[in-house]
Amino acid sequence: MDTSFIDSNPALFDFDEGSESRIQRLLEYLGEMAVNGNTPLDQGAPFEYAGGLKPAAPVVPAIDESVPPPDGWRKVLKEQGPKGFAKAVREHQKPLAMDTTWRDAHQSLLATRVRTTDLAAIAPATARALSNAFSLEMWGGATFDVSMRFLKEDPWVRLRRLRKLVPNVPFQMLLRGANAVGYTSYADATVAAFCKEAVKEGIDIFRVFDSLNYVENLKFGIDAVREAGGVVEATICYTGDVTAGGKYSLDYYLDLARQLVDHGIDFLAIKDMAGLLRPEAATTLVGALRKEFPDLPIHVHTHDTAGTGAASMLAAVQAGADIVDGAIDCLSNSTSQPALGTLDALFGADSEILLDKELYGKVDEYWQQTRAMYKPFETGTMASATDVYLHEMPGGQVTNLRFQAVAVGLGDRWDEVKKSYAAANRALGDIVKVTPSSKVVGDLSLFMV
Repeated sequence: MDTSFIDSNPALFDFDEGSESRIQRLLEYLGEMAVNGNTPLDQGAPFEYAGGLKPAAPVVPAIDESVPPPDGWRKVLKEQGPKGFAKAVREHQKPLAMDTTWRDAHQSLLATRVRTTDLAAIAPATARALSNAFSLEMWGGATFDVSMRFLKEDPWVRLRRLRKLVPNVPFQMLLRGANAVGYTSYADATVAAFCKEAVKEGIDIFRVFDSLNYVENLKFGIDAVREAGGVVEATICYTGDVTAGGKYSLDYYLDLARQLVDHGIDFLAIKDMAGLLRPEAATTLVGALRKEFPDLPIHVHTHDTAGTGAASMLAAVQAGADIVDGAIDCLSNSTSQPALGTLDALFGADSEILLDKELYGKVDEYWQQTRAMYKPFETGTMASATDVYLHEMPGGQVTNLRFQAVAVGLGDRWDEVKKSYAAANRALGDIVKVTPSSKVVGDLSLFMV
């Protein structure tokens, strides 16, 4: 062979459709790792596991897939439609949980890097272990662009593949209103078409939010989901401290909720993206919403950055919330959500969150082993961090902003970045911080340092 062999034989790269992706991407990945290393935190240095021990290959629980998984809440949705589904959830006497493992949990802990192949491997067991879950959050938010930019995957393929493996549990996604799953405002027709395609491919519930709680953008997102036939979960983004009054007072949140309810919604979500909703605040906010909207299902989301997440979710349920968010135990806590196992224990002996604890334990063990393979993408936050009450950084932003800090040479000045994040927020007027507004604060904080 001479050096022009590849140039003169372009047929070498003519693959049959579908065969290229796995093989070619594997070769590209191996080449990239050989040249540039495999850890973003060390900027290319080879990664060493503790004691030189490499993680064992994850063990997938044995499942008889010839027997379909138990019916779940998706059957209720399909039979009764969004309104009937919401009514059934509200009338259900026990709290339900959404599992964030497939989206927000690994976004918050592992920079959203978990691949479709690792999700698909555990999907059949998940469909059975969490058959009573309100939903599985598995799409939208950062998963969409990270799939394409970093994992070189097609997010639509992920959705279709997982939908086939989990037919019984509703799938939920995060929709940024007029921003859809991007970082700019898209044309109305684009967002509408996106929602229709998402419903067609398997998304059931859309958590619609706006990064500044801007009502007109929220209404637009609600309309797009309603027209597409999805379940509308309109969202209040929570920041500040509702018990302290000030800019983000109880009246502020109640007024926002009234406008959303008047526009027509199926569920109301409280999105505590930074973990600022303390137990007392959860009692105050959820209690007031429940009193004013007795028939409206309320869904509460938090991050456990400060270590108070489970207590806040218990307080929310006691105040009248119907659904709370949690993650598989070994991908929970810290900047992720409270553990599903913890919530199941807190809600008492008659809790219905974990109906098959033995299988749940096997799923958790799979994720323990799988998480070890993603060690290079860990946040480095190994314990509760109550300084979140000062800087108010969303849990889903921590890993990504830290990688940004490393990329611009500020990896060893992370504490300064966090302090500057708080200062940047004050300079911008103490805004609601969630994608994409949180990225504005984060970029400014790096610039300030």
